[in-house]
Amino acid sequence: MNLTEALLHALKRNGAQQIFGIPGDFALPYFRIIESSGILPLITLSHEPAVGFAADAAARINGGLGVAAVTYGAGALNMINSVAAAFAEKSPLVVISGGPGRGESASGLLLHHQAKTLDSQFQIFKEITVEQVRLDDAARAPADIARALSACLRLSQPVYIEIPRDMVAEPCAEVPALLPATVDAQALDACVDEILQRLEQAHDPVLMVGVEVRRFGLEPQVAQLAHRLGLPVVTSLMGRGLLSDADAPLMGTYMGVAGMPDVTQRVERSDGLFLLGVIVCDTNFGVSSTKIDMRKTIQALNGQVSMGYHTYAQIPLSALVERLLARVGAPRPKPSFGKPVYPTGLQADGASIAPLDIATAVNDLMDKHGKMPIASDMGDCFFTAMDMAHTALVAPGYYATMGFGVPAGLGLQAATGLRPLILVGDGAFQMTGMELGNCKRYGWDPIVLLFNNASWEMLRTFQPESAFNDLGHWGYAEMAAGMGGDGVRVGTRAELAAALERALATRGRFQLIEITIPRGVLSPTLQRFVAGVKRLNATAQ
Repeated sequence: MNLTEALLHALKRNGAQQIFGIPGDFALPYFRIIESSGILPLITLSHEPAVGFAADAAARINGGLGVAAVTYGAGALNMINSVAAAFAEKSPLVVISGGPGRGESASGLLLHHQAKTLDSQFQIFKEITVEQVRLDDAARAPADIARALSACLRLSQPVYIEIPRDMVAEPCAEVPALLPATVDAQALDACVDEILQRLEQAHDPVLMVGVEVRRFGLEPQVAQLAHRLGLPVVTSLMGRGLLSDADAPLMGTYMGVAGMPDVTQRVERSDGLFLLGVIVCDTNFGVSSTKIDMRKTIQALNGQVSMGYHTYAQIPLSALVERLLARVGAPRPKPSFGKPVYPTGLQADGASIAPLDIATAVNDLMDKHGKMPIASDMGDCFFTAMDMAHTALVAPGYYATMGFGVPAGLGLQAATGLRPLILVGDGAFQMTGMELGNCKRYGWDPIVLLFNNASWEMLRTFQPESAFNDLGHWGYAEMAAGMGGDGVRVGTRAELAAALERALATRGRFQLIEITIPRGVLSPTLQRFVAGVKRLNATAQ
């Protein structure tokens, strides 16, 4: 076995299902082995940011390792933003980069793709990954690989693995099995005791679930825990889509002033708010109508549990949920709450299309034909998704990078085999929309809803006087045929409903529906969100 094969077998054994990548001269040697070994399928895309987004989405949807393989310098540095998004949103992404050979630095010449020094790339990735290894010693490589993959899975955040190009075929031993995290049983029991005591004493406890629940594969267990504790459940904004296939007492998604009033009131008045895997960030809590005192919450995140002014360290989320289930007996009476209601019954007429009409049309489609997983970009398409029926969703809700939606949808279909619905604005489509041209090679056929208002409209809501938000119409529907798909432009609600039905009935080619939206027309959720942000900013000044 050579070094690259040892790495590939370890990736597969620990949950990786495919590798997304783009070759380059420093990567060609290990790409050859990826291809010839057949240990993991290789999926090549067109631009490194999309490679990162696709691998990230594959990790998010399956709760396993996502793998992005690139070349040194021009490849890896071009993927920085995607990896930063995975880091911020706790996605277990493995970045593999080719690198200069061990003797190349001795030539006395600057090396192509080199930035400041040959080590600059390694140092840069230290900022956005939780472990970094350079496989320049075949004897040490198995332990280094095990350490990196263990950190990736334990922390659910990216790691960086660099392979010097003259090391890829070096003989190498098998990577040892990853050791499970050790947990102090007494500390875990004390933590669970205090959590249960706080929940028992609370008059109105609420369970909020966040992204770590999906990252660590805990949705069925958390649904069961909610029933046993008798707690109503909400998702954070970032956690939207969680528990979509689980039997859980789900109220909806907490979005502060941008969300449904009953959910907002229930969360903000709770005296026992249990944040399970929820990232405490401005997207999740920045537009609260009433400031939540985080000192009075129970926070389980990043392998620790915080309550009040103290913290239980080294308490993995999976161990916490398992021990809570063991301690809580028969299910308690179901909590009383109103279930979320999503708009249905689109009036298919000649009126122009607003974002809420898109949500309504999608809900009608899924009511009739079944749910579809969604990959959403940022902008009003993301906020429109909040009015769509609760289904599996991948989106950069916190890091909020544009360009995520299309490659994420491709990664989602590659990882699951399910046909996704992709929501993307025209600005984001200009960044990564051309990746749809890869669908034909791999047999992908996503349905793409392109929100076209010829504008960076979400940015315009914060700074309406700026003309640089104007984008113009590019004729996206006409681009589809050249990329191997079908495209149609719709401007009325009747055209939208008909286009969705045609798209769903057509398999084997991606379907692009370019939806013309009048400038300045926003989803109700985005309107409330922007108003909340502006109000809070004014108060802060």
